[in-house]
Amino acid sequence: MELKKDKKRIEVIKPFGPSIIKFQMPEELVNEINLYVDKIILDNSKIEKLDHSKSLAGQVTQEFILEIEFMKKIKWAEFLMDAFTQWLKYEYPKRNVKNFNLVRSWVVRQFKNEYNPVHWHGGQISGVGYLKVPNDINKSNKKSHVQTDGKLVLIDGYRSLFSSGIFPIEPKVGDFYMFPNHLMHTVYPFFGTDEERRSISFNADLDPEAKSL
Repeated sequence: MELKKDKKRIEVIKPFGPSIIKFQMPEELVNEINLYVDKIILDNSKIEKLDHSKSLAGQVTQEFILEIEFMKKIKWAEFLMDAFTQWLKYEYPKRNVKNFNLVRSWVVRQFKNEYNPVHWHGGQISGVGYLKVPNDINKSNKKSHVQTDGKLVLIDGYRSLFSSGIFPIEPKVGDFYMFPNHLMHTVYPFFGTDEERRSISFNADLDPEAKSL
């Protein structure tokens, strides 16, 4: 399946009950959001105004919401709705979405030793995309056969015959994942680097017909 606007492929993934999708943010979009964030973090008064940490679960350096004017400028809601529409066509070919209400979108700035505990989101649809990822995010001092440093892990129910109940995601710049809001998830800490792991998330409500999906 394809995203019509940027001709990127959408990958439908079903590691457990509900499916999720993966697609690519265009490089120019990633750059534009990063430039916006880089300017915001230099303005203490604006950071204080946009601070979203009290409403989120993250034990991270900084979390702040995107300004409505900026989201309109980059057509963020339209970009996300286009991806969701393709997902819906795959799962329910006869269903249409008349309304995709972007409730909120925010940026998470995570550095070494920080983490995001298990939580879930509001709305009906949520997602996360990656804007910056440390080059050596996997260079942990701890020896383990399972590498978890800096990974997002989606959680659904429990381990069963054909499902582990978890889906680990390695962050890569430009990758974007969309999933039902009720999926619990967590982000592991990473170590050994001073670089920033930067992501963008959102919550969205759907029209009444789509909410029954």
